[in-house]
Amino acid sequence: MRRLLPRKPGARALVAVLALLVVLNVVSLVVSVVSPEPSGKDGSAYATQPRGAAAYAELLRRAGHSIAYLRDPLEEARLDPGGTIVVLDADLEDEERAALARFVRDGGRLVAAGENAGAGVVPRAPRWSRDGEDSAQPTVPVPETSGVRRVRSAGDGGFVSLRGALPVLGDDPALLAVARAGRGRALLLADSSPLQNRLLGQANNAALGIGLAGPPGGRVTFVESVHGFGRETGLAALPARWQIGLAIALLAALLALLSRARRLGPPEEAGAEPMPARREHVEALALALRRARQPDVALAPVRAAARAQIVRGAALAPDATDDDVRAAALRLGFEEDEVAAVTAQGGAEDVRALGRALAKGRR
Repeated sequence: MRRLLPRKPGARALVAVLALLVVLNVVSLVVSVVSPEPSGKDGSAYATQPRGAAAYAELLRRAGHSIAYLRDPLEEARLDPGGTIVVLDADLEDEERAALARFVRDGGRLVAAGENAGAGVVPRAPRWSRDGEDSAQPTVPVPETSGVRRVRSAGDGGFVSLRGALPVLGDDPALLAVARAGRGRALLLADSSPLQNRLLGQANNAALGIGLAGPPGGRVTFVESVHGFGRETGLAALPARWQIGLAIALLAALLALLSRARRLGPPEEAGAEPMPARREHVEALALALRRARQPDVALAPVRAAARAQIVRGAALAPDATDDDVRAAALRLGFEEDEVAAVTAQGGAEDVRALGRALAKGRR
């Protein structure tokens, strides 16, 4: 395992931080799969929280519609008037309302829900009020309410002045109104709760949602750019929590590298002190031997080692006599005093000769 890791401490710290980031993301992914939590913005077809519309999009998909999600700005997108556009709980800008108005005039079907759903989109849009009913029944038979007897809502709003629109669900206030502009049709919900995840399965809300989408097999586009979704790429496309995790990991890696960097301070020693010169070492050893007053005992291992080297070099028997060793040493190029020191024929003062003999034998 150590062979797979970098040798430098700073690189190891970076690898450790990246490994920790991967582990945290894997754990987060496992937790989100095993125990998912509802999330998303109100009215978004991506949102799984109670006020989201993910269930509505899935309902239309199972009913045979082709589902798309528009993340481009409305004023820049090419809106197909042959399909249906759904805009739920959006605070639209003037340019976005103008784009929807052109879409309806060109023959498109618009499903808009929330406060001021038709303002700036259809002429004489109905006036919205916070006073709403939690239950509504069809008042005028239209294709969108076919098979609908009662719709349940949260009572968060209603239309109190229809002006140029036709009340379809409820009367005063109305929950759903239909308005025409050019060749298109705008279906305006004062309260989007019947299409939200929390109420879609109650009363005949699901049947209403399918009716609003138009004939089966048509294309239904949920506008998600109004909920903050865009066409980001690269790091910007990562979820917010992944971006935060990546930023924390990069900060930790930077701190780890800084902790390993060279700091200003007193100079450090280049390395260990070198050994003293060989001559000084030899003289110190000779002085120690002289003080021991037993030179023969101290020199015995050195003499035995030098003798063994000569025996091996001359291929003599291990028990060769001193004469044989002396003759072999002379043949090998040893000096007389060196041979005398090895064969113990010299005195204690021949320490240097014995040292030279040991060194020569090694060579």
